[in-house]
Amino acid sequence: MTSISPIRQAMRHIPRFLLPDPKKPAQMVVAGFGIVIAIGTVLLMLPIASHAGEPTDLVTALFTSTSAVCVTGLIVVDTGGHWSTFGELVVLGLIQVGGFGIMTVASLLGILVARRFGLRLQRTAQTETKSLELGEVRRVVLGVIAIGVVLEIVLATILTGRFVLGYGMSVGHAAYMGVFHAISAFNNAGFALWEDSLMRFASDPLVNLPVLSAVVLGGIGFPVLFQLGRRLRGRLNRWTMHAKITLLTYGVLVLVGWIVITALEWGNPNTLGPMGVGHKLLAGLFHGITPRTAGFNTVDVGQMHPATLLVNDILMFIGGGSAGTAGGIKVTTFALLAFVIITEIRGEPSVHVMGRRLPTGVQRQALTVALLGVGLVMAATATLLVITPFRLDEVLFECVSAFGTVGLSTGITGELPISAQLIVVLLMFVGRLGPITLASALALRERERRYELPEERPIVG
Repeated sequence: MTSISPIRQAMRHIPRFLLPDPKKPAQMVVAGFGIVIAIGTVLLMLPIASHAGEPTDLVTALFTSTSAVCVTGLIVVDTGGHWSTFGELVVLGLIQVGGFGIMTVASLLGILVARRFGLRLQRTAQTETKSLELGEVRRVVLGVIAIGVVLEIVLATILTGRFVLGYGMSVGHAAYMGVFHAISAFNNAGFALWEDSLMRFASDPLVNLPVLSAVVLGGIGFPVLFQLGRRLRGRLNRWTMHAKITLLTYGVLVLVGWIVITALEWGNPNTLGPMGVGHKLLAGLFHGITPRTAGFNTVDVGQMHPATLLVNDILMFIGGGSAGTAGGIKVTTFALLAFVIITEIRGEPSVHVMGRRLPTGVQRQALTVALLGVGLVMAATATLLVITPFRLDEVLFECVSAFGTVGLSTGITGELPISAQLIVVLLMFVGRLGPITLASALALRERERRYELPEERPIVG
């Protein structure tokens, strides 16, 4: 007679509606990340996790754990000031698990969706196989880990050398700081061990440019990184539509963000104003890229012009590439909606993108993800305006930053009441997992309609 494990016995007493359905990948993803956040919260509440040697309250630990796992970077306590070395390592571990987990899960879900709709066109026995093979899962997981670890090691080495040679740090301390910020940068987390983030390095290109390179590589997504790697080895004959859209849109948004933010802040005495031309351009580039959900800052975001904050809101909401460490609705979603608009303006019957026709199901999914994101941000913003004393531009910036898992803030995060902090926690969690799980769930639920109702056209506009 086989014995039943205590875990399985406990699971029997949990209502079925509270348990994730193994047949629904989206539910499993949400449950998995929820468990990791819970574990991180418990570890951060331990007395050993704080400098003071005292337990951290539940909300602060939950907020920090969620921000780390969702690779956001918003904080209610100073990372280097409040947490001990043990606490910092817990945060670093949560960032790594969250970043690699997001890239792996999003890539696997993407393959699952692609396989289902690709096999639909094949009239063989394999058309009923809609699950991933073990070899395919292993390839994706190992690929994500290998690429991530290699890039993090390279960045950590560069930063360590710079901290030793340029700032007189000891080798051990420089290595620790280099590794922490390399992992935080590649995973687009934005956690820094300095109270002013990276403001002390605003004029140092040897810190700024390596950090930005890691942010971009982590933010464009594993599928694009994989194709870039094959391209460099001469094994790629044709770019996929996804890779072309991601690289093109990402690059255009970085250029637009760099130009617009630099121009708006050029004469601001509290941000770029006191800098020389070269340093202004460097800081402008940094803040043109960080809204891609990096979360670091080299100037005081709270001192930016309201127009600059609005530009950041737009860039943060769009986010970075799919199946990467960046958040937001994703650049592909934004680009596809732009193609749909252009097609409608031209009066064409179907959407063509880079030599391919875009399925109507994908168009509906992009519209759904974008509009639900807008609704969520607006609802959270309205709620925070009621329960906090802060201005609209500050609250909207905070909510978009949380939803986009960016981590930039005007400085109000630590002053939010507990109820507002819990709303931000929910925003970070939904903003991190929502677009991924929602898009895959919508795609996997798509089915053929057996009949159509009579057509009728309402008045639009």
